[in-house]
Amino acid sequence: MSESEPDGGDTGRYGDDAGQQPHENAAQEVVAVGGDDREQGTVNRLDAHTGDGVRHRAFTALVFDDEDRLLLAQRSPQKRLWNTYWDGTVASHPARGESQRDATRARLREELGVTPDQYGDLRVTDKFEYKRFFEDRGVEHEVCSVLKLTLRDPTLAPDESEVAGLLWVPYRRLYENRPWYRQLRLCPWFEIAMRRDFE
Repeated sequence: MSESEPDGGDTGRYGDDAGQQPHENAAQEVVAVGGDDREQGTVNRLDAHTGDGVRHRAFTALVFDDEDRLLLAQRSPQKRLWNTYWDGTVASHPARGESQRDATRARLREELGVTPDQYGDLRVTDKFEYKRFFEDRGVEHEVCSVLKLTLRDPTLAPDESEVAGLLWVPYRRLYENRPWYRQLRLCPWFEIAMRRDFE
């Protein structure tokens, strides 16, 4: 499935003002892929998210508790794209040769302090392609895998440089009653994943 939305611009390899130090993402690589998620080498992470973008591999992980509440995480104000938007729960890119599960485990530990002994059912449940532009700052063009897990131990130690806020919400109620949550700006990849879960 491919979902696209044309719009946006190109900010180059720097932050908001040209002449500043290169953005930290310029030192990282992501896995470029075809529409079938087959690898096509690597691409600079900043290049993949500027201009018209480069299709690459990504994931979003949805963390639940035993009452089927979803943990939403607000992206840090320092994030280049979709800063202060709410994600469900972590999202990132696997490195070349890294499985989606291993990448998710690493990101859960880095962002939330969640370790594998706190859950045991990490699984891939969906995959879709989408493309979205964010203001004039950049673009996401990703083949995104969805992973889910349930926390047996909900102890969290969020990294404030990554996570600005946390909120447990009833998953179905969030989907069915979006006006109740209109104060939450949701990341597009999470909105797509949630819609595909219920439609």
